[in-house]
Amino acid sequence: MRFPQAILLLQGTGGFECQTGSTSIPLLLFFRFICNVTASSFSLFFFLLFVCAAEYVCLAVPLIQQLCHWDCGLACARMASRYARGVSEEEFLAACQKLGLGQSVWTIDLAFLMATMNLSHHFCTQTLGVDRSYENQEFYHRDFATDELRVNRRFADAADSGVKVEKRAVSMSEVETHLAAGNVAIVLTDATILHCELCSPPAVSYCCFGSALPSCYPSRKHQYQGHFVTVCGYSRPDGSVFYNNPTCDRMCICTVKNFNEARTSYGTDEDILFIYKDAS
Repeated sequence: MRFPQAILLLQGTGGFECQTGSTSIPLLLFFRFICNVTASSFSLFFFLLFVCAAEYVCLAVPLIQQLCHWDCGLACARMASRYARGVSEEEFLAACQKLGLGQSVWTIDLAFLMATMNLSHHFCTQTLGVDRSYENQEFYHRDFATDELRVNRRFADAADSGVKVEKRAVSMSEVETHLAAGNVAIVLTDATILHCELCSPPAVSYCCFGSALPSCYPSRKHQYQGHFVTVCGYSRPDGSVFYNNPTCDRMCICTVKNFNEARTSYGTDEDILFIYKDAS
């Protein structure tokens, strides 16, 4: 699989610039040359510029690694909130303390966390509450009874708490549109399915779930392991998705097909938390 190196940068008054490796070509001059821009073709230039930008997005989201086997969701929330509004560690910890977050963190908890920090968000899920069929899943079993009461209460209180929740599936095109607007998303995936094209078993020594298998590398035996990642870009020509995995020390890349399989796997409820960058 090929992976693009092109990165769009805003170069002051020089417009956008396309960088590929060490080669730098100002897009404004490039498109003027291709289109022979005149007053009548100027709109075509901007159309081509828009298409180029929409084909490839890679946002500068800070990579923050998780500290324990259970806090991948909080690490992703740190990344997203720092990117969206530059939330400090002190503000983040104060919000966690206010919500009484413990070692069992669900997507609805992350949505409440965004609301507490006054970050614009939108949580989409296929299940409004706890799916009781998960009770026998090893990943959920240990704290299921306690979590069920707490999580169901969160969903019941969401509207009054300013938490935006919607029961529906999300298409990949919607994810891309969100990213193209400069926003990020926290996605619940099945770590046994999610496969980073850049990582291999020796590349990552720490696993979110305490086993020797890195969470960005799939196991041969499928047993659901929920894992949050922060999605920060995509490449349409290559059919790839860019994401920050809190167990890794660099950005990860997977195919769109693999990403969709991992995020829609049984156990995820297809949870996606959209977070919007502060416009100020």
